[in-house]
Amino acid sequence: MSRVKRGNVARKRRKKVLKAAEGFIGSTSKLFRTANQRLLRAGVYSYNDRAKRKSEMRKLWITRTNAMVRKHGWTYSEFMNALNINSSVLNRKTLSQLSVMDSKAIAYINTQLSK
Repeated sequence: MSRVKRGNVARKRRKKVLKAAEGFIGSTSKLFRTANQRLLRAGVYSYNDRAKRKSEMRKLWITRTNAMVRKHGWTYSEFMNALNINSSVLNRKTLSQLSVMDSKAIAYINTQLSK
């Protein structure tokens, strides 16, 4: 029975892992087994942190909008409640961008909600 030499396939797999581990410190970027373990762990962190990033961005949007709305005499919760009552289609991200880029727009929305 002839044997199969896996040299090419195995070498490609190891090189791919070591290439991905560039920038890791010490043996974790040089040795295949430790590099592979670190890459698996890094993948778990990146998966979890993608969800965390969404949460952090939402917190930032709320903070920015709250800061701008308070200048006009509202609290964030009152403002959002007034938007919901008036069936506004503006989401938190849009409101945050408006409060940073165009404070006049928030002032206009404020006057519309006060009526």
